[in-house]
Amino acid sequence: MSEETNNGAVAPAEAGAAFTVEKIYVKDVSFEVPGAPAIFTENVQPDLQLNLNQRVQRLNENAFEVVLGVTLTCKAGDKTAYVAEVQQAGIFGLVGLEPQAVDVLLGTQCPNILFPYVRQLVSDLVQSGGFPPFFLQPINFDALYAETLRQRAAQQADGGELANTEPAGNA
Repeated sequence: MSEETNNGAVAPAEAGAAFTVEKIYVKDVSFEVPGAPAIFTENVQPDLQLNLNQRVQRLNENAFEVVLGVTLTCKAGDKTAYVAEVQQAGIFGLVGLEPQAVDVLLGTQCPNILFPYVRQLVSDLVQSGGFPPFFLQPINFDALYAETLRQRAAQQADGGELANTEPAGNA
C-alpha cells in the first residue's frame, strides 16, 4: 500500500526523488584589520561593500558541494577598516531529480540553507574584531537565480559572446 499526500500525489521519497543536507561546514574564513589600532580612533562614516558568490562542484553522481562566499569590506575614508571573508559550504544529496530541478535547487535552496551560517559568522567576526555589530540583510536567492537564467538566455541568444564579461557574484 503506497502512502499518498493530501492531493493524491505519491510522496517524493517513494518516487525515488530526494534532496538531503549531508554536511554543512566552514571551508575558509579570514578577518583582517590592516590599520589597527589607529583605525579605531578614526571618526568617519564607514563605507561597506559586500560581494557575494556561489560555486557548485559535483562530487559524484548524487552529491554536490555548494560554497557560498561573502567578502565584506569596510572603508573608513581612504583606509580599510576591516575585511571579512567567509566561505560557507555544504554537501547536498540530490537523487532522482531532473537536471532542471537539480539546477534550481543548487541555485536557490542550497544557498538559502547556507546563508544563516554565513550571516552569523560574519556578524561574529566583525564584532570580535572590535567593530559595531553588522548583520547581513536577507538575500533573495530566487531573484538572483532568475537573473542568472536571464543572463544565460542572453548569452545563448548572442552566441555566447557575453561569457565572462561581467564580474561574477557581486551583490
